[in-house]
Amino acid sequence: MWIALLFAASLPGRAEEIVTVSGRRGETQSYLLMHNAPPPKAVAVMFPGGEGLLRLRAEGSSVKLSGGKNFLVRTRGMFRDAEVAVAILDSPSDRQRAGMDDGFRTGRAHVEDVAAVVKDLRNRLPGAKIFLVGTSRGTLSAAYVARSLEGGVDGVILTSSVFYGGRGGIGLYGFDFGAIKAPLLFVHHVYDACRSCPYREAESLSRSFPLVSVSGGTPAESDPCEPFSAYGYFGKEAETVKTIKDWMLGRPFPKTIG
Repeated sequence: MWIALLFAASLPGRAEEIVTVSGRRGETQSYLLMHNAPPPKAVAVMFPGGEGLLRLRAEGSSVKLSGGKNFLVRTRGMFRDAEVAVAILDSPSDRQRAGMDDGFRTGRAHVEDVAAVVKDLRNRLPGAKIFLVGTSRGTLSAAYVARSLEGGVDGVILTSSVFYGGRGGIGLYGFDFGAIKAPLLFVHHVYDACRSCPYREAESLSRSFPLVSVSGGTPAESDPCEPFSAYGYFGKEAETVKTIKDWMLGRPFPKTIG
């Protein structure tokens, strides 16, 4: 596998790198890797929502990226510590203009690209467990890729899951989550007012899978389907991130965050 590494930033004991791997034939997949020393116990492979277009780039000694308001992107520093590394996926090389639509997120090409990233991470960080973490439309990526990779990852976390696609989009309503051969955690805000992401659907799945129900936070400063609202755990970021990390690391975690 051809791999190109663009060094972006480094501090003692901390590394931030833009890594590019070859995914499908003729295409590449880039991701931002953030980790501390010593080697982590787990890696959160993140799929932001929307079109998933981050336009990763190095400018001087720092990494620049778009989509900074997204829940996973803006909390990446909270996820990263001595035990957890972060890998945030950009859109692949052939999706750098418009990003990833639902058809791509749920298709075979995306699976091949993510499989290349997972393989690269296992080589770079041996012994670390790999978790796919999606938010909003990124939950399509995490769910469909995890199902196709079967036992290829160690766990999946779906936050603010898109159950109803709308306008010809694809949703996770009716998806066979039991076909994912890895532990699965749902995280959802009780008062998520985005029509595509109703809490009631996550709650109905809690009979079969663990669910963390979040409530409270800061009054919304965006539309209900935008990040600075309950949909993006606005004002509850730290508690939500800590709970996800505790689940990843096999620690006790609360089922409710209020």
